[in-house]
Parts: sequence; structure tokens; C-alpha cells
Amino acid sequence: MRGYVIIRQLGLVCLLNGTFLFISFLISLGYGDGGELALFFSSILAIVFGVSPYIFIPKIDNISNHEGLAIVVLGWILSCVIGIVPYVLFGGEFTLANAVFESVSGFTTTGSTILNEIQTLPKGILFWRSSTHWLGGIGIIIFVLAILPQSGQAKLVLYSNEVSPLAKEDLRYTTKKSIRIILVVYLVLTLAETILLMVCGMGWFDALNHSFATIATGGFSTKNMSVSAFDSASIEMVINFFMLISGIHFGLLYMTALGKRSNVFTSPIVRYYLGGMAIATVLVSIKLVADGYYPDFITAVRYASFQLISVGTTTGFATCDTAAWPPFTQMILIFFTLQCACAGSTSGGIKVNRVMILWKGMLNQLKRIQHPRAVATSKIGKMTLSEETISGAITFIVIYLVVIFATTLALTALDIDLFTSFSASATCMGNVGPGFGNVSSLGNFSSIPDFGKYLLSGNMLLGRLEIFSIFALFSKR
Repeated sequence: MRGYVIIRQLGLVCLLNGTFLFISFLISLGYGDGGELALFFSSILAIVFGVSPYIFIPKIDNISNHEGLAIVVLGWILSCVIGIVPYVLFGGEFTLANAVFESVSGFTTTGSTILNEIQTLPKGILFWRSSTHWLGGIGIIIFVLAILPQSGQAKLVLYSNEVSPLAKEDLRYTTKKSIRIILVVYLVLTLAETILLMVCGMGWFDALNHSFATIATGGFSTKNMSVSAFDSASIEMVINFFMLISGIHFGLLYMTALGKRSNVFTSPIVRYYLGGMAIATVLVSIKLVADGYYPDFITAVRYASFQLISVGTTTGFATCDTAAWPPFTQMILIFFTLQCACAGSTSGGIKVNRVMILWKGMLNQLKRIQHPRAVATSKIGKMTLSEETISGAITFIVIYLVVIFATTLALTALDIDLFTSFSASATCMGNVGPGFGNVSSLGNFSSIPDFGKYLLSGNMLLGRLEIFSIFALFSKR
């Protein structure tokens, strides 16, 4: 593995982050809000580190697969490190542990926060915080490939290591076209939501920041009380719609817009995803009305659908505190915290695709027990599932749950109660955002000890990179 190849590519990651830091500095400068110095020095630092490899290391066209894997994993880690700098320089609630947690939470689009006083932060810092979501949502390396020049071979290697194998099933174009499709869908959705939120009465700054957080399925808000601060049904409906479609494979959204045969209406995965959300909304709404939490079914649907879609897409916005809801509704929310949305979207978690593969594999196994001589195959739509695909999905789910269990165990050793420990672990691993107990939807993670914040930050990265990338990079070959 050639170190200079990796350093040169990581320079692009520094430049990308430095550019957004500089935009954040300009916003702070425009408002005169006190965040200028922290953002200016951070942006200069990132840009200098980004430009230096281009001066001292010649252009390289060929990248090996292992180098590509290292660039992707280290690119995410480097971005998180860059994200820490403006927070630490600004100070306030940002101790080192808090800055690490907030930065990793931003880039991995988890949306969990340690902040108690979000609205007192400078607008430039708030914009940088939302930018980390937006850069992380599309995938930092995808962003680099889309806007900065790379050779075709380098593009292919980096794209293959950045995008989940499950996501490639519905995006069978050339690497160049696939990257263009992802970027176009991302930009169009962000622009459309920003405009609609402004039409609903949100100011441009809040609208842009909430669009960044929605399309990236992140969840950072500019308000202490998240989306509930606006108390607007129309704003909630707009965010609900964009959270829901941001949880669908971007390739399918693109093909739907072009009127192709393969689209969101013909996809069994999307039908399961949307059907599950609809059934859960009805069940939760009925329970909330029956237990007297809301006066009528329509009001219950308003709050239940928002919380379910927010958690089920890993966005993490809140319009109410679900920690006060009955246990039945919390169990449904925990299921969606683990499952999350579709591969190929900006969502994290186990993903609908793997849950469906797991069920298909289980049914196939039952058929084999009942009919030992029969040749049993599993399909999702027209796609036949190979044994390798099924075992890969099962292995992922098992390791995923083991990591959650191990993290829960470690958090309880820090004297954090069991429900808070489990939900914090599950929500960080799935990049969801809110949990229950002391880290509920209108709460935050400030009460978690520093060691717990570092541990949960590791979980967020592990979940975002879908476990195997990190294991593959650091395992012996």
C-alpha cells in the first residue's frame, strides 16, 4: 500500500471540508456573530493541508483496491477530525469529548447532540454543523469524486469502496453516471425542500439547515426543541415527505422521475418500507388515542407519523418527547431504530434490504427442513438471492447486534441505566439520533460520561461504514 497515494487523495477531503468551513466563516462574518475566528483558522488549516499534497506529490492515476479502502475509511476519520477543530476553538459547551461526539455525529448523519443551548450558537457554527450532515449524507468520497477531477480507474476503485454492495443492485450504470445521478438527486431534493419550507414560513437560514439535515437523514436542528419549535403542521408535512423519500434508493428515485419500468412503485423493497411505516403509524396512533395521549386520531397520526418516519429513516428530528409514550409504541420505535430505511439512500442502520433477505433466508430454510430433496431458491422481486448474499446479510446483522450488546454492556459499567445504555448504543450504531431514557427525542447526550461519548462516536463510524470496511482495513491480510 503506497502511503503517498493515500495522502494525495486525503488532500481532496481536506480541501472539500476547508471550502465548507470557509463558507461557514463568511456566514459568521456576515452576521458578526462571534464564530468568525474559529471558522477562519479552521478553514485555513484544512485548505493548507489539502493543497500541500498537490504541491509535493505528483498525480497518480492508478489506485489499488486496498488503497481505495484506506482512502475511504481514513477520509471519513479525517473529516471527523477536521470537524472537531472549529468546535474546540469556539469553546462554550464544546469540550474535547463533546466536540468529538458532535463532529462524528454530524458527518455520520447520526444527529445526536451534546448541546443544551443550540440557539445561542453563532450562525456560522450552526451552518458548519449542518454542512457536516450534508457532506456525510451523500458520502464524503462520492462528493470528492463528483466535484474534483479523478481518473476513471481511481473513480471506480473509490466508488466501489464507498458505496454499499446492496446499493449497487439498483444502480447498474457506469461509475461516472452513477455518481452524477446520486449528486443530481441530492441537490434537487435539497433545493426543493428548502424552497417549500420557505413557502411554509421558515426563514431561509433555518430552511437551508433543516433541508441539509433532512436529505442527509441527519437530524441536527437550529432550535433547542428541534422541529417542534416551529409548531407548524405544514412544515412537519414537508419534512415528513422529504424524510420519507430520502430513505429510498436514490437510483430508484431517479428512474421514477424518468418514467422507467424499474421504479419506486414496482420495487418490493420500497413497498415493504412504505407499508411498514403506514402500518406502524396506524398502530401507534390507535394506542396513543386509546391511552389518552392525544384527543383524536388525526392529531395522533400527525405526531406518530413524524416520529416513526424520523426514526425509521434515521433522521432524528422531533416534534414531541417519545420517552413519555407507552411501552408498546416505544417497542415499535426500537424496531425501526434497528431496521431503518433502504440501501442506496442516505439512511444508516441494518436497512430494509437486509431484513427482507433475512426473512427470505429463514423461509428458505424452513422449506428445506420440510422438503429436504427440493431445490429451494429465494427471491426479492426478480432478483434471485445467492447463498453468499443471504449469509452476508445474516453475518452483518449478527455482528451489528453484538456491537450494540457490547456497547450497552460498557455503558452500564459507567453506571448509566439499562434503557438509556441500550437505546444510546442502538441509535448511535444505526446513525438514528434520538433514543429513550436520558437521551430521548427532545433530550441530548450531554449527561453521558466522556468515555461513553468516545465509545458511541466509534459506534457511529462503525455503523456509517457498515462495519466490514473498518474491519477489512485494520485486519491482517
